[in-house]
Amino acid sequence: MKHLLSVTDLDRGAATGLLDEAERFEQALLGREVKKLPTLRGRTVMTVFFENSTRTRVSFEVAGKWMSADVINVSASSSSVSKGESLRDTALTLHAAGADALIIRHPASGAAHQIARWFAEMDESASGYTGPGPAIINAGDGMHEHPTQALLDALTLRQRLGDLEGKRVVLVGDILHSRVARSNAFLLDTLGAEVVLVAPRTLLPVGVEAWPVRVSDSLDAELPGADAVMMLRVQAERMNGGFFPSAREYSIRYGLSERRMQMLDEHAVVLHPGPMLRGMEIGFSVADSPKAAVLQQVNNGVHMRMAVLFRLLVGTDEVVA
Repeated sequence: MKHLLSVTDLDRGAATGLLDEAERFEQALLGREVKKLPTLRGRTVMTVFFENSTRTRVSFEVAGKWMSADVINVSASSSSVSKGESLRDTALTLHAAGADALIIRHPASGAAHQIARWFAEMDESASGYTGPGPAIINAGDGMHEHPTQALLDALTLRQRLGDLEGKRVVLVGDILHSRVARSNAFLLDTLGAEVVLVAPRTLLPVGVEAWPVRVSDSLDAELPGADAVMMLRVQAERMNGGFFPSAREYSIRYGLSERRMQMLDEHAVVLHPGPMLRGMEIGFSVADSPKAAVLQQVNNGVHMRMAVLFRLLVGTDEVVA
C-alpha cells in the first residue's frame, strides 16, 4: 500500500489484515503504563484538516504519538491557505518540509486522490522536488469517502458480532451527504455483510442502485433481524433547501428511539460515527445503552489508525513493537 484513499483500494484479505493489525496494536499497548511504541520513530506525520474534526484528528494524532512519530497539525485557518495558497502548493510545501505521511480532510470530493496524483506526476528532477511523495491518507473528502472510519466501524462490529459474513447492517439517515455511509457500504460488502440503507428518498444519492446494498424507507420494517444499526448525522451544513419537513418529523420516522431499540435482537449493536444529534437521530437513553458502541468506536479509531500508518510507512515485514 502506498496510499489509503478509498475502501475500494482494499480487497477482503487486505481489509481483514488491517483489522487484525489494529487488534495486535491494542494487545501490544495493553497494560503498558507508558503507551509508547518505537514503531514510527524518526517518521513525520502531518494532519492537514480543511474541515473541523474532533474524533478523526485526535485519534490520528494519538496514533502517531503512541508509535513515536513526530506529529504536526496543520489547519486551513492557520496556514497559508488563508492567504490564497493553492492545495497543490500546500501539499508540495509539506512534503518538502519532511512529511512522510499526509492525513487529508477536505470539503472537496476527490481532494486526497488529486494530491496523490500530483505527487505521482511530479518530475523528480524538478527544482525543489525531493523524490517520491508521502503516503496520503484520506480522512474524509467532501461527500465521497472516509475509509479509516469504515475500517474502525468494521473492527467494532467484528468485536461485538464475530465474523461479519452474512451479518445484516442497517445504515440510517443522511446517506446523500455521508462519506461514512459510502465507505461502510462498500467495505462491509467486501467483508461479506448484507447492507441495508434506510433514508427518505430525498437523502439518497443518485446512482445508489449501483451500490452493493438494499434500500428501504421504513426503519421499523428493517430493525427486527438486524445485527447492527448505524445512525448517521444529518449534515445540515451541506444542505441547501428542504430535504425533510422538520427535525421533529425526521426524528419520528428515522430516529432510533427507546421504543425502536426494543425491536432489535438481544445481540444487536448500535453505532454512530459522531457527532451525535441526541434527541433527533438517536435517543438519549439509546446512545448511553449497553447496545451502543459509540465510545468503543472512538477507542478502536486510535488502534485502527495505528495499523494504517504502520502498513503505509513500515509495511508488513517488521514487528509491531
